[in-house]
Amino acid sequence: MNISFTKKQEEYISKQVSSGEYQNNSEVIRDALRLHGIYREKVIRDLRREIELGWEGPESKLSMGQIIASKKSS
Repeated sequence: MNISFTKKQEEYISKQVSSGEYQNNSEVIRDALRLHGIYREKVIRDLRREIELGWEGPESKLSMGQIIASKKSS
């Protein structure tokens, strides 16, 4: 597997290893992927919950355009 990083990402990875918290670059990447998985699962779970609330909630007399406009103005 070949992975490319930006200079900024490489510096971040090196800094994490230099801090002593990680033994090598691979540990930083594995931890980042693990945390990404946790984050992604939470986002999906939260979105599903919000969709359920919307389906189960009261009907609105507003059009979709009006709802979107009200969200943009707030």
